[in-house]
Amino acid sequence: MSDAQRFREVITMLAPGTELRDGLDRVIKASAGALVVLGYEDHIKRMCSDGFEIDVEFSATRLRELCKMDGAVIIDPERWRIRRANVQLLPDPSIPTTESGMRHRTAHRVAVQTGNPVIAVSHSLRAISLYLDNRRYVLDDPETLLSRTSLAIATLEKYRNRLDEVSESLTALEIDDMVTARDVSLVVQRQEMVRRVGHEVSDQLIQLGEYGRLLKMQQSELMRGFAVNRSLLIRDYIPQGFSEEKVVDRLGGLDDAELLDLGLVARIIGVSGAGSEILETPLLPRGLRMLARIPRLPAHIVEAISRRWGTLSELLEVSTEELQEIDGVGPQRAQIIHDGLEQLVENSAFNRMH
Repeated sequence: MSDAQRFREVITMLAPGTELRDGLDRVIKASAGALVVLGYEDHIKRMCSDGFEIDVEFSATRLRELCKMDGAVIIDPERWRIRRANVQLLPDPSIPTTESGMRHRTAHRVAVQTGNPVIAVSHSLRAISLYLDNRRYVLDDPETLLSRTSLAIATLEKYRNRLDEVSESLTALEIDDMVTARDVSLVVQRQEMVRRVGHEVSDQLIQLGEYGRLLKMQQSELMRGFAVNRSLLIRDYIPQGFSEEKVVDRLGGLDDAELLDLGLVARIIGVSGAGSEILETPLLPRGLRMLARIPRLPAHIVEAISRRWGTLSELLEVSTEELQEIDGVGPQRAQIIHDGLEQLVENSAFNRMH
């Protein structure tokens, strides 16, 4: 499991509306503090001193009552049972930490030493901190998260609208056989921007839990079809032998400043050349993206047609008789494909006029 997946798994348990978050919020409302360890493996047991074993089913009210004592509470997240309470934790004191309070220093060191998630509630700051490995995450209250996520959704909508605009411009250029590396790189760049904002929104929605239900519906609508369209665009233009997965990974590895460099984006998708001239390199689409816009056309037919004719300009000249040479394409489907491509050309011309 990756660090990002692990973080999402833990933060889901702490989302507003969950029993664990309810218990922690009760601790804050009582102006109390808490130290909670998630996990009761042998390495956790060896670190525990004093306290008492109870082994009872977890509930928010029980957590609140047990946190009235100064010691840590140990929870088994696999069975959702409270295993020990009022425990003194004895992590390695040589583990470096920048935390100042005793509770937070202990939480940090336990998380580093064991790898288990540890939660510290500050009674003075009224804040919940999650320690995971060597990192600390301060959990925002639902109102703050809602405001932040709403802003992120608005940003995602703006980016998606801009992506749709440059994608339609690219479609028009593809039909006119006037595509350059600049045009493709701009769409690829915008797709990566949308992916990053969408990923950020997803993380915030996980933290919101049930409070983010309506915002999650908005995000789903904005991201609908995104992954498929991105895959089709990349496969439309990368050279033979290039891996779509490696292209996606390299784009994801760019920092925000590097992503603004269209020349760098062009090289990642396989365009040859150096300097600013690389962006003027003419490119020919395979037609995957255009074929995929024809309703009810199976993916394997799209691939077969693309392999047969190679470029969109060739495909736009194909007759219905030639289309029937493809396995699975009969007279009716050939006519649908032919008419669908003609309609896309006409729609593109109409959009440019208006």
